[in-house]
Amino acid sequence: MDARRFEARHTLTRYVTIYHDGGHAILPKKWLYEQAHMPHPTPKRLSRIKQENLADIQSEAKFLAARRSRFYDAGRLIKIGIEFWRGFMKLYPIGPAVTVFGSARFHEGHPYYELARKVGNELAKEGFTVMTGGGPGLMEAANRGAKEAGGESVGCNVVLPHEQNPNPYLDRVVKFYYFFVRKVMLVKYSYAFIIMPGGMGTLDEMSEAVTLIQTGKLYDFPVILMGKDYWTGFLDWVKNTLVEKGAISQDELAFLHITDDPLDALRTIHQATQGLGLKLTPLPKLPD
Repeated sequence: MDARRFEARHTLTRYVTIYHDGGHAILPKKWLYEQAHMPHPTPKRLSRIKQENLADIQSEAKFLAARRSRFYDAGRLIKIGIEFWRGFMKLYPIGPAVTVFGSARFHEGHPYYELARKVGNELAKEGFTVMTGGGPGLMEAANRGAKEAGGESVGCNVVLPHEQNPNPYLDRVVKFYYFFVRKVMLVKYSYAFIIMPGGMGTLDEMSEAVTLIQTGKLYDFPVILMGKDYWTGFLDWVKNTLVEKGAISQDELAFLHITDDPLDALRTIHQATQGLGLKLTPLPKLPD
């Protein structure tokens, strides 16, 4: 058999050829499948790959810091594509979701933790999948509330230099190396966004959702700021500075809401999504 024909058949049956910028890479289909169906890592496996994760984070920092060779960038592009694909495969089965953003630094016993826990509980009772960043703090609280109600609890975890392990209240977790891939997943499957008190990461995630809605890249899903004592100052700044100076218009704030009541947040979500044909199956009430 002609060597080139044999190579072509071999590639079609067992490998995938990926072309980029005049070059190509041949990857085993089995390896791609395993990447898409990678199981949630156990604590032992996490410990074993800790140094590997740290090296990958350092590699990402180098990637973002300067121009690299086309071959290097092509390899990175393949890895990013695989991470997107793995996320799509793992999250495809989940039901209609609401994403809860919030700080990892408020722990059990803090009023914000209890509020996030109640939010997750009420969302799950109504039939929503509760999705978070999968980490500790208020993310854990929302997942915990959903789990306690018997609902579906999902986390999109990210590898950090000081590794952020998934919280123990997750039915399904996907681990990401790239923040931007993780943010796409947190937005893609959600019908509303609840913003619990948080820091720079929470502000970044909120700004991402608000910008996508403002620019028409996303439906006008509600963005609900939970905790009036925490967020009133921020909203005042938005109205008195951004609107006043003409950076945004008052109409562009229509999808922003602020409340202390999880049930009020739930009503806002229902009002915004009732025209989308969204069908929910509320959970049966648990016995007292």
